[in-house]
Amino acid sequence: MKRVAILISGRGSNMEALIRASGDAFEVTLVLSDVADAPGLALARDAGVRTLAVPHRAFGRDRAAHEAAVDDALREAGAEIVCLAGWMRLLTPLLVDRWAGRMLNIHPSLLPAFPGLRTHERALAAGVKLHGCTVHLVTQAVDEGPILAQAAVPALPDDDAAALAARVLVQEHRIYPAALAAFVRGGAAWPEASAALACPLPAPAAVPYDARERGPVR
Repeated sequence: MKRVAILISGRGSNMEALIRASGDAFEVTLVLSDVADAPGLALARDAGVRTLAVPHRAFGRDRAAHEAAVDDALREAGAEIVCLAGWMRLLTPLLVDRWAGRMLNIHPSLLPAFPGLRTHERALAAGVKLHGCTVHLVTQAVDEGPILAQAAVPALPDDDAAALAARVLVQEHRIYPAALAAFVRGGAAWPEASAALACPLPAPAAVPYDARERGPVR
């Protein structure tokens, strides 16, 4: 069983999903926040997980010093894998390099589409029909690390960003624990053979197909 530390900045709903999934593959041993009063810290404590705040404001503009303190806390807790779950600060090479190949993140889009912020607004503005989320390894290039798992949801005609975000979040809570468990076991978080996109839009009428003509039957 691998010891996992989770980094949060806010409520940490994906943190909750990972804590609930703790079991044979991994154990969450620390939840660390860069915000002293992050609501997720109380949720983690209620779940019996050790918590720690390393407020970034106490370090001013010295990001390296803050990340060094975070790294010290992760190592003191015996963490073997780090999961970002709503960590809202861009990481510097200091922390990324020290945890290379052992740091995971979940991003609310189907990468490589829409890296960065405001993914749901940008997806709707682009007129996509599918949106979703991605679990990936963290590298120095933002949201460009190797993809471990993805889940897709439909973008509906009457969606706003909040509605689309809520639909994506349900899938985030499903694939992050699954991807982490598969990663720990050395495998890939492939979907089940029966997995399919449950799209609530009406299915188009079937068109007869004549294989000999290589086109629809007229």
